[in-house]
Amino acid sequence: MLDKPGVTESLARFVVATRWEDIPSEVAHQAKRSLMNFFAVALAGCRTSPVEMALRSLAEFSGGKQATLIGRRECIDALSAAFLNAAGANVHDFCDTHLRTVIHPTAPVAPALLALAELQRVSGRDLLLALILGNEVQARIGLAISPSHYGRGWHITSTCGVFGAAAGSGKLVALDEGQMVWALGAAATQSSGLCECLGTPAKSLSVGGAARNGLWSALLAKQGFDGPGEPLTGVQGFYHALNETADLPVVTNGLGESWEIMATSYKPYPCGFVIHPVLDCVLDFRRDHPNAEVTRVLVRGNPLLSMRTDRPDVSTGRESQVSVQHAVAAALATGKAGLDQFTDACVRDPAVLALRGKVQILRDNAFSTIAAAVDITTADGVVHKLSQAAARGSDVNPLSDVNLETKLKVAAAGWDRGYDAAPLIDAIGALDKSADVSRLASLAVPH
Repeated sequence: MLDKPGVTESLARFVVATRWEDIPSEVAHQAKRSLMNFFAVALAGCRTSPVEMALRSLAEFSGGKQATLIGRRECIDALSAAFLNAAGANVHDFCDTHLRTVIHPTAPVAPALLALAELQRVSGRDLLLALILGNEVQARIGLAISPSHYGRGWHITSTCGVFGAAAGSGKLVALDEGQMVWALGAAATQSSGLCECLGTPAKSLSVGGAARNGLWSALLAKQGFDGPGEPLTGVQGFYHALNETADLPVVTNGLGESWEIMATSYKPYPCGFVIHPVLDCVLDFRRDHPNAEVTRVLVRGNPLLSMRTDRPDVSTGRESQVSVQHAVAAALATGKAGLDQFTDACVRDPAVLALRGKVQILRDNAFSTIAAAVDITTADGVVHKLSQAAARGSDVNPLSDVNLETKLKVAAAGWDRGYDAAPLIDAIGALDKSADVSRLASLAVPH
């Protein structure tokens, strides 16, 4: 017996019926921005030790050379490529964010679509449409149970990202409505990911799994691999199994009228987004007071800031990405907040260690997740009060297109200073005019 029939079916119908002509121009442009940012963060993460280890493990069992690994010369089977490219994009915690759910939307979806584009002919418009629809599906499923789902410890990027990857991939392989429901059902039973893994390589394991399992769900459905009729709201479906009282109208109301991809934020710093407004304040202070001796830092922010990033005693670069104490200390010590500030070496830096102990966090429900206030006390007794109402990179204070292109160029230069990012940037900008995107991922490979 179904508890609330028709919810998954409505999502499936929307994905199957939506055409490129239904997409507003600003939504299509935002999808290009999401892909630009995706390639930047995937290039930044493609040679990290978690990706290297995962590649060695998967290559041992992969006989296929079907799909490109971003930033690498190796090719591998499509499912493993989806996994590795998603894990690489997420490993630095540098990927985009849908703020109301805290989902990192492009990391689990784009790798599945890019892998498919190397298995079959896909136009640029089809790729962008599938990305937009996958984004919409995962965001709406997540909105119905936010913030409780993430608050309970589920890594929502993975648990909901698998639905986005399934929906986007299903669109590219032309599933009908019934098959799309099956794909979402297969995704539902593979949904997983725990926030306990934040700060460790295992965090990116579930993001890679979301991309791979979403793609696999669509391919299975295309073969007739069926599933439940209502995987989201059935008596023992996704929402009920999680013991969630879902806001079901959010899932389906206004489909095709508003687009959740427009609420995407793009990170200027490689760490948890709730830390970003704090870093904005600290970096502004450091710029104006480069030689000041700091004796105390008081941070006030949304309770999620404390819940996820109150970690004063980190020991690795991975952990430091979700430590507001480390982020503040590193920014004060170096005047920067880039990839180098979230490494094992920076964590061990004596100057950073000394400053970490001077940072205190207070929870304040008056702040949104993109806002914060920072009081910095200096040795002369002066208290410098700073605040940020909307973090740089957030949807209301967005990075420009040029900022995102620069982010990609800087990330690429990290592994190959001779690499020319211009062809990749130009190809992303012209995607809606491309008849075949099979070589898009290969433009991000060193030669």
